[in-house]
Amino acid sequence: MIYETVVTTITSEGKPHIAPMGVRETDGTFLLMPFLPSATYDNVISTGCAVVNFTTDVRVFAGCVTGRREWPTVAVDRVRGVRLADTLAHAELRLASVHVDAQRPTLVMECVARCNDAPFAGLNRAQAAVIEGAVLVSRLAMLPREKIEAEVAYLSIAIDKTAGPREQQAWQWLMDAVNDFFARPAVAARVLNEEAI
Repeated sequence: MIYETVVTTITSEGKPHIAPMGVRETDGTFLLMPFLPSATYDNVISTGCAVVNFTTDVRVFAGCVTGRREWPTVAVDRVRGVRLADTLAHAELRLASVHVDAQRPTLVMECVARCNDAPFAGLNRAQAAVIEGAVLVSRLAMLPREKIEAEVAYLSIAIDKTAGPREQQAWQWLMDAVNDFFARPAVAARVLNEEAI
């Protein structure tokens, strides 16, 4: 199973980096598979650490793929790194090994701490729609316009019926990115995101 998470890392100088990423987890081992080039990959190789954040604040997912990468963070206890300040839970990871690949290496990470940070309020369809929309935005240059428009139309139903203010804001950022891409595809493709989710 792949979990849609937010991975936080820090540079060797201590600057936080925040990136949405699908991760796999089995028995305390997490697999991170960033597409290269990747700041997440560089930071993990440099520091040997990462933090996986489990959050329902979908603005982080939408924000990161639309150029809004500044989110409040707090230090963690067991590894050199930070977590999102507003997250439900997080896992602190240490690098165990690297499976080299020119396009998408696998970072095998050992979980050294798992913490609950806030209660889970329940499932929400609009949150799932925003995450799907963020994935779609990260692939705008790869997909036909008809597919993008059909997906947006379908996902908009959940937004219209179940979104709160956070989900509405996140969805608007995504729709602005889609509209900008269609208006100026060459320019928008360069600035949308650095790491596909």
